[in-house]
Amino acid sequence: MIKRYLVFILVAFFASSIFSQENMVDDVKIQGNKKLKSSFVKKIASLKSGDVLDSLLIEEDMKLLKRLPSVSHASYQVFPAEGNQYNIFYNIEENFTLIPSVNFYTTDDDEFAYRIGLYEFNTFGRNIAFGGFYQKDIYDSYAINFRAPFLFSRYLGLAVNYQDLTTQEPVFFEGETASYKYNNESMEILGLYRIDYNNRFELGVNYFVEDYRFKGDNINNRPELNVHKWLAKGIYEFNNLDYSYQYISGFRSIFNFQYVTSTNDMLPDFFIGWNDFFYFRRIGEKGNWASRLRMGLSSNDETPFAPFSVDNNLNVRGVGNTIDRGTGVIVLNTEYRHTLYEKYWFVLQGNAFIDAGTWRNPGGDFGDFSKKDNVKVYPGLGLRFIHKKIYNAIFRIDYGYGITEGATKGLVFGIGQYF
Repeated sequence: MIKRYLVFILVAFFASSIFSQENMVDDVKIQGNKKLKSSFVKKIASLKSGDVLDSLLIEEDMKLLKRLPSVSHASYQVFPAEGNQYNIFYNIEENFTLIPSVNFYTTDDDEFAYRIGLYEFNTFGRNIAFGGFYQKDIYDSYAINFRAPFLFSRYLGLAVNYQDLTTQEPVFFEGETASYKYNNESMEILGLYRIDYNNRFELGVNYFVEDYRFKGDNINNRPELNVHKWLAKGIYEFNNLDYSYQYISGFRSIFNFQYVTSTNDMLPDFFIGWNDFFYFRRIGEKGNWASRLRMGLSSNDETPFAPFSVDNNLNVRGVGNTIDRGTGVIVLNTEYRHTLYEKYWFVLQGNAFIDAGTWRNPGGDFGDFSKKDNVKVYPGLGLRFIHKKIYNAIFRIDYGYGITEGATKGLVFGIGQYF
């Protein structure tokens, strides 16, 4: 009787040991990649050799990989090894990542400006973006940018940016709009920290010099400025987007806060903060609804140099080049994108959009947001010519037509989706 009891206990023990064994990861193997380093993919992946096999971690890795500029698509396969061990294969479809950038736009008053650049988004096969641009907007401008989100670890990276930007800017004095030659030369360094799959921070500083030179005859003795400034910046992003080639679904939020010090009373210290909310939804097999809502406020100083601008290439398609400024902003961009033709690597996509925005006047109140002079509404149509195997290879053409008081109309060209 005792022997039978001991045998029963031993059988139960071994059975529980066998059935309680968890499936484990023997190795994570990377295939299909050419320029992108396998060691880099393993570095940023959540699933590691020796981990418990977890399908949720694999799905997170797939989403993370598809967000990389160097990856057009990613999938996985699971194969048994020995015992309870499994090999996981991450299949990579790479993007071409040495990308020219082109943006130019016109309005019905014959205004024309452009920006051209060249960026490598997978430098050294480690998802490092490096490049720069040249801009002609009456004056010459240029910038050099370096961004390595995973430079030090799968969580910690670095960004460094230099910019020398010169434009003609309208400055809105009471009863007069004056034209200035505006120059901003800046150097910025940012630490990049990824908390987890969905959340990340950027923290850094920017030293810059702003120079305002009056254009034409300064009969009203308007000020000219040369001001040295420091800017402290913080960015928080929540990103739950899922990509499938040209289609996007999910939610994303980016909060940006800056505090700027100044050495001139005409341009006093101020803060500025805004949040961009993005929502994307698949509509059937070929449709994609995309929306962006920006809400922002800054210090409400009564200054002609307010930080939020109404601009063709930033927020309202067809409105013109910096036609107004404010200390608060609410802008909604919403559009329906539909795949008209798709063959191998090429996609032709059409879109119908509405861009609508309103601004708070410098020194004004929240009632300014509802004033008809501040509200801009621009519906329009556009086309997208998309290469599925080249990162951000989306050539866009949009035509916006204003329907509010004093509106303009115009074409906006560029590389990449508008938002």
